[in-house]
Amino acid sequence: MITGILLAAGAGKRFGGGKLKQVLPNGLAICVASARNLAAAVDQVIAVVRPGDEATRTLLAAEPNIQIVVCERAEEGMGHSLAAAVAASLNDSHWIVALGDMPLIKPNTILAIVHKIEQGAAFAMPVYQSQRGHPVGIHSRFRADLHALEGDAGARSIIADHKSDVQLVETDDSGVLVDVDTVADYQNLTR
Repeated sequence: MITGILLAAGAGKRFGGGKLKQVLPNGLAICVASARNLAAAVDQVIAVVRPGDEATRTLLAAEPNIQIVVCERAEEGMGHSLAAAVAASLNDSHWIVALGDMPLIKPNTILAIVHKIEQGAAFAMPVYQSQRGHPVGIHSRFRADLHALEGDAGARSIIADHKSDVQLVETDDSGVLVDVDTVADYQNLTR
C-alpha cells in the first residue's frame, strides 16, 4: 500500500496566509493541484490540515479519495503533521510525502518515487539538475521513527541518519523544486 501524505497544515506566514487556496491559471487552488498530482500516483491520500483552516479543509475534502486529518499540534511544526498522517495510515503502508504548496510536480515523477519504494528503497527523492526536491518516498520500516516526529524538521533527521539508504531519481521535472512560499513565488506561477 502506498499512502500519499499531503502536508497542508502550515500557516503560510511568509505568504501572508491563505496561500494554499490561491488559484492557478488552470483554475485549481494550489492545494487541490498538489493533491490531484499526488492522488494520480498513489493508492490513497491523507491530507493534513491545521485546526481552523476550513478553506483548505473544504477544498481538499471535495476531492475523491482524500482523507483529511486535522493536526491539533500543527503550529508546533511539520514533524507533528507528518506523525499525525502516519498514525492515520495503515500499518503496512509506505509513504510519499508531498507538500501542499508544490502544485507543479508531475504524477509520473511521483510514480518514479513510488517504484523505488516498492522495489525496497528506504528513501527515494527526485533530483532535478543536481538539486534534490520533493516528494520524498519513505519505506514502511520507518513507521515508528515517523510516528515519533516533533518540531519543524519533518523527516530530515531520519533521512540524515540513513544517508546511504537514500536513492535518488533523476528527473526532467522542474516542478520538484517549485514551491509557493511568497507572493512573488505565486506571481511567478501565474504569469
